Order: sequence, then structure tokens, then C-alpha cells
Amino acid sequence: MSANDWRQTPPPAEFLEAGAPLIDCEDVPECAVCGGREHGPRAVGFDYELLTCRNPWRFVRCAGCGHVRLNPRPAPGTLPAIYPASYYSYSYETAINPLAVKGKAWLDRSKFKRVLAAAGTPRSYLDIGCGNGRFLRLLETYGLAREKIYGLELDAAVAERLAREGYRVFAQRVETTEAIPPGSIDLATMFHVIEHVADPGETLRKISSWLRPGGVLALETPNLDSLDARWFADGYWGGYHIPRHWHLFTPATLTRLLKQCGFEVLETRFTTGHSFWMYSVHHWLRYRLGLRRVARLFDPFIGLPFLIAFTGLDKLRAALGFKTSAMLVLARKPAR
Repeated sequence: MSANDWRQTPPPAEFLEAGAPLIDCEDVPECAVCGGREHGPRAVGFDYELLTCRNPWRFVRCAGCGHVRLNPRPAPGTLPAIYPASYYSYSYETAINPLAVKGKAWLDRSKFKRVLAAAGTPRSYLDIGCGNGRFLRLLETYGLAREKIYGLELDAAVAERLAREGYRVFAQRVETTEAIPPGSIDLATMFHVIEHVADPGETLRKISSWLRPGGVLALETPNLDSLDARWFADGYWGGYHIPRHWHLFTPATLTRLLKQCGFEVLETRFTTGHSFWMYSVHHWLRYRLGLRRVARLFDPFIGLPFLIAFTGLDKLRAALGFKTSAMLVLARKPAR
């Protein structure tokens, strides 16, 4: 396939049946990590999860540093289309099995124990991409007053609801907001958000400006250096989350970028990526083999037994020292 032939990749029949539109896109000529312009193909795929558009999308790998980015990517004006009101981060508690919600809450508490062991109990907190506010509420249980708990979220209705509850939540993009006071935050979290932003370097520098000296950033993102990412590399990997993931990192490329932005990397831990495993199998069964009914068993919002199984698999793999589908990196702004 030539450099341009991928644009002619026909969408699966389901996209045409659903009337999925073509949306505007923009080229991304430079690597966000090293600035290089030379790259090779990584994968081509479609919005297999939500069918918001019928565009084919391409991931490319930087020839200089190996960073993977979506190029081209959706134009800024298309964000409401690719992040519809039904997007899972706004409604997952009502969309999935109640047992799965409880399990997720347990995983969240375990994750925060690790974060707080490195950061200490913060006096102020910011969650970037706070969704329905579950982490804001979790940090409140550690004694933080709501006026010291900040959040950024794209969905205005969600942000307004949380603001009415007393949290300092703003419906603004991290790259452009001026709502967070400089040097005011002890702990910032960015769970599965860095891969969504246009310029991750600019984003990390902005977060650094909000942190107090010695403040900690906890950043979780898909791990491109994982078994499932290799098995489903051709386009069906759930971690691609096409077209909403714009940057995909390995531990090496993310560490490099954090250091370039002035952070000290404290540690990298490998966390569960059960939804990436499940969506990988789901997409392969549904769109490669046409087995829609079987594929539904691997939908993370439906297939509770497989969700438990893949969560257990990644927990075991992490305990044995293997790299898993997601990574949690703790980084600190140097003290003066």
C-alpha cells in the first residue's frame, strides 16, 4: 500500500449502514517528542467503538524517536462529533454492570494508595479530564475541602453539575485554560488523557506551571510496548481508541518527554488495561471475522466475566514484573 492508498481503505459495512459521516481532519507533520518529520506507517483503522465517522485513520511511527501519533487527526471543530454525549467517561456508572463499577472503584483506591505514597496527602488537587468527578470525590475522602479540588472537563453539562456541587471544575481544554492558579497544586492527575491532547509537550509544561515546587503529576496512559499492542498492531488494538487517541507512548518515549518538560520521573508502574484487551478481541471478531454476536461478549460494558478475567490477567502479569496494557508514571516538579 502506498503512502496515499490508505486513505482509500473502505469502511466496514456497519459504518455505511449507520450513516456515519466523513469529518474534517488536519495533518500533523511533526513528532511531538523529538520534532522529527520522517515517519513510517504503524496502523490504519476506524472508529470501531462508537462509529462516529467513516474516515479511515492512520497511526505513524516517528523515524527518529519511535513515538506514535495519529496523522492526520480530527480537526478541532469535530470534537463534539467524536466525543458524543454518550461517551463512556460521562456515563460509565450507569452503562456497565454495578459489580464492575464496584470493581473499578476498588482499582481506583488501590491506584491512589500508590500515588499518595509518592506524593503524600495533598493540600490541593487537580484532575485533568475529570469526567463524572469520581476522582474528585475520592480525594475529598482524604480531607480536602471542595474549594481546593479542581477539575477540567470538556463536557460543559458535566462540568457545570460538578461546579454546582462545590468543586472548582471548568469546561475548558488544558492547553488553553487560565482557570488554574499558577503554583497552586500539590497533586495533579491525568488518567488516560495525555493521549487525547493535541500537543502533549505543551500540556505537560502547562501542568508544571500549576504545580507547586515539589508537586507531583500522576499520569496514566496506554502502553504501546505491551503484548496486546503487538498482537493487534495492524489496527484493532483497543488502545488505539480511534480517532480519540492522538498520541501513543512507550515507557521510553513518555519518560523522554517528561524530562524534556522539566519533570523528574519517580517511577513507572504497569496497571490494568482490561478494556484494551477486550476491545482488541471485540474489534477483531466483529470487523475482521464478522462475528457480531460473539464479539458482544467482549464489549467491556457487557462482558463482565471477560472483564474480570482480563483484569486478573493484567494484575498477575504486573505482579510478576511484566509490562501490561497501561502504565502509571509518577513525576515531580523539582523543588527550588
